[in-house]
Amino acid sequence: MEGRASLLPVPADDSEQSVAVARALRAGDEIDDAVVAVLSTSGTTGVPKGALLSAAGLLASAHATHERLGGPGRWLLALPAYHVAGFQVLVRSAVAGTTPVAVPAGVQPVDLTRAITAMGSGRRYASLVAAQLTKALDDPAAADALASLDAVLIGGGPMPAAVAEKAAAADVPVIRTYGMSETAGGCVYDGVPLSGVQVALDESGRISLGGPTVALGYRNRIFPDPFAEPGWFRTDDIGALDDSGVLRVLGRVDDAISTGGLTVLPSLVEAAVASHPAVSECAVFGVPDERLGQRVVAAVVMTDGATITLPELRSHVAADLPATAAPREVHVVAELPRRGIGKIDRRELIRRFTVGD
Repeated sequence: MEGRASLLPVPADDSEQSVAVARALRAGDEIDDAVVAVLSTSGTTGVPKGALLSAAGLLASAHATHERLGGPGRWLLALPAYHVAGFQVLVRSAVAGTTPVAVPAGVQPVDLTRAITAMGSGRRYASLVAAQLTKALDDPAAADALASLDAVLIGGGPMPAAVAEKAAAADVPVIRTYGMSETAGGCVYDGVPLSGVQVALDESGRISLGGPTVALGYRNRIFPDPFAEPGWFRTDDIGALDDSGVLRVLGRVDDAISTGGLTVLPSLVEAAVASHPAVSECAVFGVPDERLGQRVVAAVVMTDGATITLPELRSHVAADLPATAAPREVHVVAELPRRGIGKIDRRELIRRFTVGD
């Protein structure tokens, strides 16, 4: 989409932006009649934003999803309805004329198994995040229940390679989705856009998404405006398209680590770190470094009884990536901090492991 977007200028200072946002958040402000829902984003990069979703956009998403999955069916509601993934389960169910089977977001495997049984026969679907899938795969009965579904959509962030392999071994029909509140939920399935959805990359690899599912804008004013070009949303993600047009999301712009004059994307390093047999889960982030600007750091959850040293991990990563990307610190943690519906909280890790903080 190079040359197409015309973004609004950034305010002269933070106070001007704060005033603009505060003014836009006043209670009682009118909302366009085309808007049927305002869904809050996770607010990871500043002021939380309300995506203005239209009936046409929500319906386009629901119909395109059913088209991709093979037809309408009954849905498992395992995510909060105030989150776009849970909200879309309600919309898809309404479109299909079915009633979703609801379970708590922190559902235990035994309850998940019962809920899937209660869904009955016919086409059946679930929308989960990776943390929920991970917990279910550790329980044979829950894994078998998920394998009986026609599709299990996994969104809300990257899925670790080890989890994907375990799901495949259990015959769970996982589909990785990419999207956000601003696109009425997942709009790219396994790297392929849904019907009517367009994907464009600028010269830096930044992803823009277009089509009927795109929100009408934000409830509050944001600078620069990612909706500046009508029908398109400019994301904060970096991606790449292969020769067949399949999208691979590489990470967020604001998560990129600048170390020694080079840019390192955490997601690529995480994939390499997670492939080590001693690592169960990991997160990669940057902390300030006087010499390098930032240094690459990894927080890892070990597999039971395993150990690892920094030289071993650096050597393992350097076998697949440039040495610059290899972590210069490794911290073993009992669990990774998470926020919202299970996304890794890198900002908390940066705060925790920044020297002198």
